[in-house]
Amino acid sequence: MESEAPEKPPAPRFNRIRVYYRLHRKRLIASFVLLAHVAGALTSVEAIMLTRTPQGAIAWAISLNLFPYGAVPAYWLFGHTEFEKYNTVRELNEEKFAPIRETIGESISSQNLRAEPDHPIGKMLVALADLSFTKDNHVELLIDGRQTYDAMYAAIDGAEKYILFQTYILRDDATGQRFAEKLIAKAKQGVKVKVLYDEIGSLSLSDSFTKRLAGNGIEIASFSTNRSDGRKYQLNFRNHRKIVIVDGHTAFTGGLNIGDEYLGKDPELSPWRDTHMRVSGPAATMLQLPFAEDWYWAAGEIPEDLDWTLKPSAEGGQATVLCLPTGPADRRDTCGLFFLAAINSAQKRLWIATAYFVPDEQIISALKLAALRGVDVRIIVPDVNDSVLVDYSSYSYLDEIAVKGIRTFRYNKGFLHEKVMLVDDNISCIGSANMDNRSFRLNFEAVLAVKDAAFAKETEKMLEEDFSNSTETKAKALAAKPFLFRLTSKISRLLAPIQ
Repeated sequence: MESEAPEKPPAPRFNRIRVYYRLHRKRLIASFVLLAHVAGALTSVEAIMLTRTPQGAIAWAISLNLFPYGAVPAYWLFGHTEFEKYNTVRELNEEKFAPIRETIGESISSQNLRAEPDHPIGKMLVALADLSFTKDNHVELLIDGRQTYDAMYAAIDGAEKYILFQTYILRDDATGQRFAEKLIAKAKQGVKVKVLYDEIGSLSLSDSFTKRLAGNGIEIASFSTNRSDGRKYQLNFRNHRKIVIVDGHTAFTGGLNIGDEYLGKDPELSPWRDTHMRVSGPAATMLQLPFAEDWYWAAGEIPEDLDWTLKPSAEGGQATVLCLPTGPADRRDTCGLFFLAAINSAQKRLWIATAYFVPDEQIISALKLAALRGVDVRIIVPDVNDSVLVDYSSYSYLDEIAVKGIRTFRYNKGFLHEKVMLVDDNISCIGSANMDNRSFRLNFEAVLAVKDAAFAKETEKMLEEDFSNSTETKAKALAAKPFLFRLTSKISRLLAPIQ
């Protein structure tokens, strides 16, 4: 039998470190604990001073002081909620966009495209957006990935001057490759193509994919909130917009990113249920404004040669549409106020579909008041979510509002990812914004508010189909769950302001 080789003694330097650790282990651990709690206490001061909501400040302060070992690095990665550098850059360069806004205003007046809102929500949205409702738009509801992508492919194939392509998630899969092929084909025909994606949302995007686009004449940029911000590893702010614009007169926006999962190819969350919309006319031109601002931040230049002259839709549409871009650099919490305005203005009906339902207290109160004044309030969320924390916390919120006359549903035919709101009989809102803290205060979002009875009827039919594929939540459903589930739900809700 072979004898075992003698164990090699540790290197002298490592041996000295090990001996030192054994002799001073308690002192080193105590020093680490002390430093962690000091860092937690100091960081909690910043959180209290800078976090936008009292609930968020409390959640961060408690976690930073009680669990500083994980909370401190989490705060510096995700917790900072002031996007001062972006705001400063935008304010300092507002004069660069002034000529564009003047052209938009002149076009609206000369073409008689301004629509004065007659619904209570209309005036509030105009004030929030600092943009006008425009008339003579053609709108089309796009349900799920195949219908949405086919409509986008057709629009891209028909492009003659330029394509503006923005998404939160861009995947290097079969879907991403097909879009790449179509964009490259148009670039080779002389069409100007700009592609903008979020750096965090598209973290898995390969270098070969972006180099292929750039190598074929496409301008490509990533939206990173770290640029010029000084906080190199700040990951909290993300550009969640999904916008495609062709020649300035046709545009798409909604809930779909670019990836195979939106075609039902995700092994865990399929089928994927989502909603997008296509608009042609002056609203499509207006949607270029948030893209131009995002491109200016990401690439350092305002896109040139864009058509800013607003015209009635060549397809003969009659819809009235408002473009509502929102983001953390806004002077007010535009996205949260948008939802609040919609809820408070509802007179007959308020149907909301959202992938992530993590509202704040003012939204909860507004929903309860709407139900008390007789509004048909219905909220639908996914039964299976891609965010465990949101999934658990939503149980707590739905349980609270279900006893107030609000009907809540959990979609159980795949993963519901759409962001849709139907107000009364003629207002439909479709975009990228969820009803959660991230959309309210941390993400850059885009929503189109459509005033059109026929479009609202289509939206109603779509949502009724979603309700039929859902299970209505019973009052006190959370109380019937096991204790550990209820505890996890309540803890997740405490963390809602910092999600």
